[in-house]
Amino acid sequence: MLTALEVFTTVTVGLMVGVEFSVAFVMNRIFSALPEDSDQLARSHGGRMLGALMPFWYIGSLVLAGVWAVVGWHDEGTGLVVTAAGLLIVSVIMSLLLLVPINNRGKTWTPENRPADWKEQMNRWDRYHYVRVAVIVAAFTLLVAALV
Repeated sequence: MLTALEVFTTVTVGLMVGVEFSVAFVMNRIFSALPEDSDQLARSHGGRMLGALMPFWYIGSLVLAGVWAVVGWHDEGTGLVVTAAGLLIVSVIMSLLLLVPINNRGKTWTPENRPADWKEQMNRWDRYHYVRVAVIVAAFTLLVAALV
């Protein structure tokens, strides 16, 4: 049972890392290269779509890591799992305090109502997102290390 939990948690966090890595290093670069208002429209749509999914994924990943840490408390890799869970807590706090407020504004923007500094706000979101990606990559790496 513990092995299934370990694998499921690692895969869940790994998929989240893949999505967020893709947003940071693929999708946003594609959006930036689009003509005229397409960048802003794509980011607004992405904010609505992923903004509805990612809270469950982040919290779910944290809960899974926490359960793994508790159930496997006496295992060798528990310290790695606890540290990974701590990093996932950091990613949730970062999301709530830094990224979600910008995303909540951005997902309502249209070319007609967006603020003059919308690109600056998106660049700020991108910078915070790069840090969050690094945090969840570190958490994922620790979970993988705990498996071996």
